[in-house]
Amino acid sequence: MAARLKLSSPIESITGLAPAKCELLKKNFKIFTVYDLLHHYPFRYIDKSKVYQVAEVDENFQYIQLYGTISQFQMIGEGAKRRLTAKLIDASGEIELVWFQGIQYYQKSISQTDTYLLFGKPQKFGNKYTIAHPEIRKALPEDISKLSGFQPLYPSSEAMKKKGLDSTGLFKLIKQAYTYLDADEIFEFLPNELIKSHGLITYPEAIYQIHFPNLNAQILAAIRRIKFDEFFQIQIQLKRLLAHRVHIQKGFLFPSIEHYFEKFYHHHLPFPLTGAQKKVLKEIRRDTMQGRQMNRLLQGDVGSGKTIVSFMTMLMAVDNGFQASIMAPTEILARQHYEHLEHYARALNLRVEILTGTTKAKDKKRILDELEHGKIDMLIGTHALIEPTVVFKNLGLVVIDEQHRFGVAQRAALWKKNEWPPHILVMTATPIPRTLAMTLYGDLDYSVIDELPPGRKAINTMHFFYTHREKCFELLKLEIEKGRQVYIVFPLIEESAKIDLKNLIDGYEELMKIFPEPKFTMTMVHGKMKNDEKSANMDLFVTGKVQILVSTTVIEVGVNVPNASIMLIENADRFGLSQLHQLRGRVGRGADQSYCLLMTEFQLSLEARKRMQVMVESTDGFYISEEDLKLRGPGDLGGTKQSGDIQLKLASISKDADILQLANQLAQHIIVEDPELSSDKYKALRIYLHKINKEVKPWSKVS
Repeated sequence: MAARLKLSSPIESITGLAPAKCELLKKNFKIFTVYDLLHHYPFRYIDKSKVYQVAEVDENFQYIQLYGTISQFQMIGEGAKRRLTAKLIDASGEIELVWFQGIQYYQKSISQTDTYLLFGKPQKFGNKYTIAHPEIRKALPEDISKLSGFQPLYPSSEAMKKKGLDSTGLFKLIKQAYTYLDADEIFEFLPNELIKSHGLITYPEAIYQIHFPNLNAQILAAIRRIKFDEFFQIQIQLKRLLAHRVHIQKGFLFPSIEHYFEKFYHHHLPFPLTGAQKKVLKEIRRDTMQGRQMNRLLQGDVGSGKTIVSFMTMLMAVDNGFQASIMAPTEILARQHYEHLEHYARALNLRVEILTGTTKAKDKKRILDELEHGKIDMLIGTHALIEPTVVFKNLGLVVIDEQHRFGVAQRAALWKKNEWPPHILVMTATPIPRTLAMTLYGDLDYSVIDELPPGRKAINTMHFFYTHREKCFELLKLEIEKGRQVYIVFPLIEESAKIDLKNLIDGYEELMKIFPEPKFTMTMVHGKMKNDEKSANMDLFVTGKVQILVSTTVIEVGVNVPNASIMLIENADRFGLSQLHQLRGRVGRGADQSYCLLMTEFQLSLEARKRMQVMVESTDGFYISEEDLKLRGPGDLGGTKQSGDIQLKLASISKDADILQLANQLAQHIIVEDPELSSDKYKALRIYLHKINKEVKPWSKVS
């Protein structure tokens, strides 16, 4: 007798599962345990609950189930081309069956006097239908009246199919694992009244019915419950983290903003704050007055003024005797912040320094010494800030810019530089749909700057095919003649044998002929350059010494050149909507009318055409992010792929917003009632969360 299994049992524990198959399951679908196997869901089902007549067969049937006698066997051809044919006959007519393999077996095993239930895929040749290699089993008339059930089809791979792990093989394996699973391993973890009141079936029912359904209604109910569970697992853990931070995690108090903050606001603010900026600053102020650690996500579209908000938040820290820091993902962005903030800080007689991987050893030693002794008020840097040698005297606030580009461990290393965790302001210029933000950042408070500074003109976006390439270059030359600067962005650096794209290097050489020196000046930036060379070339463009910057997406964030008024994006269909919107945000930062030109081949997929249409029609980052979510799913929005936070198999953030909302509401209800899940009512939930061991990597957790 096979050994009993636990959900945590490794798949090697399943009797008869060879090591080679185990490796394939791990490699192809990350199936390591029995839990993983039972949560490898069918992608669709074949209805085996109904029997049709031969006369009903038409091209609308992908698969069909028939009942009748099989006769008129005939061998056709020789050698490798040999095939066996027969006819299935019922009261309405007959259909041809064909076998190319197992010919002798079918000749011997099928009796022309018996009746059979047959299942297969009908294909039309000329005016008649044929079913190749149908599933066949002997059946009596009374068996037909008892038919029910759906056949699940599971995701597989070519390598797995060769080892017998096709859809049928996976179904048999799942059935075996389920059969030998300890009875108490799959249990309901939510109180019965919550399940019933929200129209959910139980968790054990859902797992059984997703794999072994008899009715379509069972499939739909199982899918709904499993989608709910996928969202709920994330939501309940984020709510627990949030409750822990709100009720337990202590934070520094910033009671005073009477000196630097007020002085800057009244005498040095370069432009009036928008209503949205004022609202966000009030939310931050309220956070820092409550004696708990602030963890706030600041979301704002390109050019909405997040940088000035972050600087004024840093002034709140300095006003109360604390140091503040900004960590940026690239040296270009870190230097951009430094140049802006150093200018502001100088007016207030504050010390700001920058620390990156290219900081000279002598300067680094001085900065580290002054930082530890409290002589530096604000430190701006890249990943270099998380090095153990970087010690603050009194770090009170950390601003993380474009946070999705940092790993959880990297952020935590910076945040742990104090006995108490500093206040955290997480910033992103990637507008995030509300449903995605709820899933990604449920443990953070949430602020949005949804208003652009006055005087900004909407960027005029146009889509051109390569047949109108010359017209695009004429537009670029016209802007340069007005004294403006130009971005030209390419998707690749090196030649790709798989994708027929003009790459950056070849493109640069071609552009030198179109924009010849000395009439035009041009430089190039890409991610594979050494930092010194990249910074030098960027500085040439930022300072206006060159007119054209040819680059890859390294200029996606942080580059602020108000004189740059036009951007040409080559092969724009190779970018997602959010990335196109980020790139476009590099222009339109001055008072002049700006343009974004999207260049593509004429042959485009429907999705690519939709992306171009959305970009041309709208400059609203939040609308664009919603459209991107619809087109691509969560994908890499907000860096979700690298964060590892979204592990949804059936649920879709864009399509199942109602189920996500339900999961969010129930999780909130439970945590308000019992933050520690310590009562008997939620004992099963506590055990379940421990059993599945699916820890959500939080953005806000710092200890």
